[in-house]
Amino acid sequence: MDKIYKVKVNDSLEFEFSEEEIKALDTQKTSDKNYHLLKDNRSFTAEIFKPDFLNRNYEIKINSNIYSVKINNDLDQLIDEMGLSLGSSQQINDIKAPMPGLILEVNVKEGDEVKEGDYLLVLEAMKMENTLTAPRDGVVKSVTVTKSETVEKNQLLIEME
Repeated sequence: MDKIYKVKVNDSLEFEFSEEEIKALDTQKTSDKNYHLLKDNRSFTAEIFKPDFLNRNYEIKINSNIYSVKINNDLDQLIDEMGLSLGSSQQINDIKAPMPGLILEVNVKEGDEVKEGDYLLVLEAMKMENTLTAPRDGVVKSVTVTKSETVEKNQLLIEME
């Protein structure tokens, strides 16, 4: 059975392609993110400049026009048909103390831009140092603790925008 891919362009146009149709495309990779395509005797240049492989979202420039492309594979389509959601996670804005402890270090201040995984602060609990990191990219809205402060479990430490 041939795989079918559903493609949504700019959140409005929808297309379906079989794996066979995709393999039949006349494409040539010209650099790391650039391709040359021939379709119906017409030439196209394509650049993938914002790839999000994990979520299968891409920003593509074709002959100087920019398109937002979302690709759904067989699993995505099955999940949609069943009425489930694979990526329905809520955005984390509050960083709370996972356990009671002592703040050893605060590495950010209000207004700082942070990337996912950046070190925010160090919490000592049960004679172990725990480094709390940013759960997502964002801006620090407020820091409610200071160095040497004792905190309780679930106490708000940092708020993000």
